[in-house]
Amino acid sequence: MREKILVIEDEEKILHFLRRGLAYEGYQVETAIDGSAGLELAGENPPDLVILDWMLPGMDGLEVCRRLRAAGSIPILMLTAKDSISDRVRGLDAGADDYLVKPFALDEVLARIRALLRRAKPEGPEVLAFSDLKLDTGTHQAFRGETPIELTAKEYELLELFLRHPRQVLTREQIYDRVWGYDFGGESNIIEVYVRYLRQKTEAGGGARLIHTVRGVGYVLREEA
Repeated sequence: MREKILVIEDEEKILHFLRRGLAYEGYQVETAIDGSAGLELAGENPPDLVILDWMLPGMDGLEVCRRLRAAGSIPILMLTAKDSISDRVRGLDAGADDYLVKPFALDEVLARIRALLRRAKPEGPEVLAFSDLKLDTGTHQAFRGETPIELTAKEYELLELFLRHPRQVLTREQIYDRVWGYDFGGESNIIEVYVRYLRQKTEAGGGARLIHTVRGVGYVLREEA
C-alpha cells in the first residue's frame, strides 16, 4: 500500500513541485494551503507523514505542528526559510521530527521522507531501563525512580538513544545522525543544549548524574565512577 503524505504549504510553486515529485515517486499526496484545512484533513484521514511549511496564513506552522503532535505521532517534516539554530530548536520543540530549509532539492526531501517513514514503522513497545531511570517507548513516559519526567519530542529521542546504548560512548556525529538526521553545522551547540536539558530533568531532586561528557568525543550513559 502506498504511503500517504499531506503537504501543508501556501506557496503555489512549491506545492506543485512537491505534489508532482511525490506522486511520481509513488506516494499518495493530499494538499492544503493553510493550517486549519491541513488539520482538518489530517483528522479526517490521517496521513503517514506531514510536510509542513512554517510560514502559513492565519495559524502558523508552529501551532499546526503542536496540534498535530498533541493528536498523535505522525512524522512531521517542517519546511522554512528560517535557518538560524534558535529557529530550528523552536521547530523541533514544537514537535517536528525533521527540518528542511528552503530552497531544497527534491532528492533531499525524498531522502528525509524515507528516513522518517523508516523510523515511524511501529515496533513493539518496551520499557528501557538503566539504574533507576526508565523510559516506556509505548507511552513515551520517563521516570527517575517513581518520579515522572516530562520530555519534549527531541529530549525523548535523545534519552531513548542513550538508553538503547548504555555505557557506550556516542560521538557527536552519531547523535546528530540518529536524533536530528542532519547536520546543524560544526559550530552548533545543539547537543550540549539538549544534554543540559536532560541532565536538569533527570537529576532533579538530587538524582546522581547518569549522562556524562567524554571530552573531545561525545557522551555516555553510565553510573558515577
